[in-house]
Amino acid sequence: MDQKIQLNVRVSTETAKKLDEIVEYYQQNLKLGRIYKGDVLTDIIEKSYEVMNKQKKLNKRF
Repeated sequence: MDQKIQLNVRVSTETAKKLDEIVEYYQQNLKLGRIYKGDVLTDIIEKSYEVMNKQKKLNKRF
């Protein structure tokens, strides 16, 4: 199991509402059982990290 740390961050009310909406979307469409905000944030960060690394590789080619 991965070791976890707790992040305490402040976001705007609008951003928090968007996160709630994304969590609800994951809950309804992934059918994995209970989805938590931390799971959604982890997924978003992992996907963004992959995209960033692909962009870095593409930029190195040029």
